[in-house]
Amino acid sequence: MLIHRPYGIEHPYANSPDQRVPVLPLVGEQVRLGVVAPPDVTAVVCEWGSLTLDMSRAETATADAAALAGGEGHLSEAQAKSLGADDGWSVVTPPVTEPVRYRFRSSAGTTAWFEVSPARWTHEGGELRGGEGRVTGVEWLVSAEGVHRARFRLPLSAGDHLVGFGERYDQLDQRGKQLDAMVFEQYKAQGVHGRTYLPMPFAHVVNGGWGFHLRTSRRAWFSSDDSGLTVEVALGDEPVVDLGIYQGSPTEVLTAFLDEVGRAEELPDWIFRLWASGNEWNTQDLVMARMDTHRELEIPVGTVVIEAWSDEEGITIWRDAQYAVTSDGTAHKAADFSYPKDGAWPDPGAMIDELHRRGIKVVLWQIPLQKSEFDTGQVAADAAAMVRAGHAVLETDGTPYHNRGWWFPKALMPDLSVQRTRDWWTEKRRYLVEEFDVDGFKTDGGEHAWGHDLRYADGRRGGEGNNVFPVHYARAFGDLLRSAGKAPVTFSRAGFTGSQAHGIFWAGDEDSTWEAFRSSITAGLTAASCGIVYWGWDLAGFSGPVPDAELYLRATAASTFLPIMQYHSEFNHHQRPLRDRTPWHVAETTGDDRVIPIFREYAVLREQLVPYLAEQAARTIATDRPLLRPLFFDHADDPEIWNHPYQYRLGDDLLVNPVLEPGVTTWTTYLPEGSWYDAWTGEPVACGLVTRDVPLDVVPVYTRTPGVNLSRGVLPGRP
Repeated sequence: MLIHRPYGIEHPYANSPDQRVPVLPLVGEQVRLGVVAPPDVTAVVCEWGSLTLDMSRAETATADAAALAGGEGHLSEAQAKSLGADDGWSVVTPPVTEPVRYRFRSSAGTTAWFEVSPARWTHEGGELRGGEGRVTGVEWLVSAEGVHRARFRLPLSAGDHLVGFGERYDQLDQRGKQLDAMVFEQYKAQGVHGRTYLPMPFAHVVNGGWGFHLRTSRRAWFSSDDSGLTVEVALGDEPVVDLGIYQGSPTEVLTAFLDEVGRAEELPDWIFRLWASGNEWNTQDLVMARMDTHRELEIPVGTVVIEAWSDEEGITIWRDAQYAVTSDGTAHKAADFSYPKDGAWPDPGAMIDELHRRGIKVVLWQIPLQKSEFDTGQVAADAAAMVRAGHAVLETDGTPYHNRGWWFPKALMPDLSVQRTRDWWTEKRRYLVEEFDVDGFKTDGGEHAWGHDLRYADGRRGGEGNNVFPVHYARAFGDLLRSAGKAPVTFSRAGFTGSQAHGIFWAGDEDSTWEAFRSSITAGLTAASCGIVYWGWDLAGFSGPVPDAELYLRATAASTFLPIMQYHSEFNHHQRPLRDRTPWHVAETTGDDRVIPIFREYAVLREQLVPYLAEQAARTIATDRPLLRPLFFDHADDPEIWNHPYQYRLGDDLLVNPVLEPGVTTWTTYLPEGSWYDAWTGEPVACGLVTRDVPLDVVPVYTRTPGVNLSRGVLPGRP
């Protein structure tokens, strides 16, 4: 049979070989039509209106290089294959000037008829609500099938800076950039390609004294130049654009935004201690060995994230556990399981109890997908129950949606848009919280919904519902933890508008490079500008060979002064040499005996900073002044700050300037007008450009508070 899908698999940034490109042509534009045929087909034709067009074999179709960026790593091969097809055929049509019907014929059969209606931009077609007189040039993209998009301009002054749009990795000020708001799993190199796990259609117009929020969960595009910002947004059945304009300082703009979308709540102090994990810590012995070494080396650790704990099929049961399958997919209790002494996790309950006795919290990994390729066992029973009870996201025709991405391909996706499915999905994890006393969940993934016409139980279609899927996901696990009397500690990489109210975030997958270090700092600052309070990254990167000692220690220093401090390493098939990011393994791999003592110093300092971070987080939630704060929140009228985009405030008392280049011995910081002190020495420092020595055990930190001396353990807010 021949396969043609006008939208293809709906990869947001690449085309599949069975696709129409563009899906919605403008009047007078040509279209490339793709079809996939069986291998033995030798000719395919396209009936295009009254014409018959001969098709040619397409080159092996893969995603563009940017979509598959990431290079070496365990997901790279899967990405490279995700859009490949050896049996694609294509043809370029004449210009489309009116609606056209088309279909394909070959020896393998004939497809159904398809229709494409060209569109044009017009000045009438819909309604723009809000804008407060700031909007110009409103246009609507209209075809015979309806109104598809809107676009308009927001004029900008010469000195205006655009900051926000969710978590952005390429630069703090997005003036002059082109970007979109689409939740996407860009595996590494996010800063290079301008893609993000956590977009938001919200931004500050700094110096202009205002900001805006495009009140939609549909995909939107933004492009700015010397005179203004062009906004384009996809529409649903109702051709309406709702635009909020907020006036005031950056904090006032952020407050108005958070009043609409929700804000963070106070989380327990333990989240501010060091987090430790490695994807290959896949046995009880390995986890305890890593924690034992932390204790032996006197490197304090507050949380262990156990990623590879489950069978990675249903992500509800410890690997090697013995149990009876519940054929109807109902949840298990802790007593339903036994654990072989020679298994991977001989006694996970006792392990968690011991970690708690040591003061270490336990966070378990999750993924919002249900494997569906198994015929027997609990995973098959759960998949059948998920479909039978109507808990799966659906395709247009009512059949279950199967993940089109490269990670857990073909898996079912739970419809977390409604409470009944959130309850059903999390109930199977309840025993972990209530009986095993797990403290939180790493709510990984969340970017797997591809398709404009998917069907959600809350009534939304994919174009409107896909971006908010990760918001529902983190909410579901936060609610599970709350229901058991625990703090809603979730640890996510994906999100959208509304994610502010749901837990902790990290910057996602990155290599161990200086470039990734810089882009991760930018990601944290932009996310914070949009109201994300609890944020961190995999210090020094999690993918590829172990970083050198200099990169690792500079990243450790910076992470000590971020809301969340954690290290992590990627799955590498347990090949030698290991790629753990533990300080002792980095020391062994690099042969640098400075790593352990300097890391220990920073981990101890981090412990001492916990009260300050907790106090400042509470103040952030009360005032909306970000905990991790780009300088424009405090110094918007100082044009020099834009020449120092990696500097930031950590709460009210500290200004931090991470060392982001290799091989340097001094580092220059810009201190805005006012009284400043070197936080390591307590000595007063004049405002303006200040250069200090930066040995590996020092990151430039300055304070407005006299008496602070980090070297002597005198911290802000403490005598």
